[in-house]
Amino acid sequence: MCPEAAHPGPHSPVPLSPRFQTEPVAGEAAEQGQAGPCPPGRPNPSPAPAPGSPPGSPAGPAMTSEPTPPAVVPPLHSPKSPVWPTFPFHREGSRVWERGSVSSRDLPSPLPTKRTRTYSATARASAGPVFKGVCKQFSRSQGHGFITPENGSEDIFVHVSDIEGEYVPVEGDEVTYKVCPIPPKNQKFQAVEVVLTQLAPHTPHETWSGQVVGS
Repeated sequence: MCPEAAHPGPHSPVPLSPRFQTEPVAGEAAEQGQAGPCPPGRPNPSPAPAPGSPPGSPAGPAMTSEPTPPAVVPPLHSPKSPVWPTFPFHREGSRVWERGSVSSRDLPSPLPTKRTRTYSATARASAGPVFKGVCKQFSRSQGHGFITPENGSEDIFVHVSDIEGEYVPVEGDEVTYKVCPIPPKNQKFQAVEVVLTQLAPHTPHETWSGQVVGS
């Protein structure tokens, strides 16, 4: 005869179904030496900051980056004394002249040149009459000279940029030219389109390329 199965009494615990069994809470796990998950809604504790870090510093090793110092540029120094050009010196529009028979007070300032002349002034001069005269003085190094008009009026200024032809003018050369007013007052005139028509006799002449020939 089989023994009868034991029936639970009124005070015996009823075993739970596996799906109703729960894991131990964090407190119980801690008592048993096991680390359990944090309760819902409570953040994980942050790791302690590194030793020696100021309060409020983030945890972990401190990462610092020092700014790179800017490159040092040496200061620029100006020369102790200005550098002056060596004489003789000539440039279109320059106010520096060699010593000569013509005073700088007789020269227009700044010098009117073919390059600085306006297109309208050049057109009016080209349409004007042709005059005759004689070269009174011309300096190739200074780049200017004067012409004495055939009618005996006041000497007229001529710039090297307005001389046409192969030879450098010298005193006594006969020339033809046109005139153009000198700005800004336009009270005086300069010779333009200057052409040597008769070289001074028995006088050596120099070409613009530097060759000296007899007349």
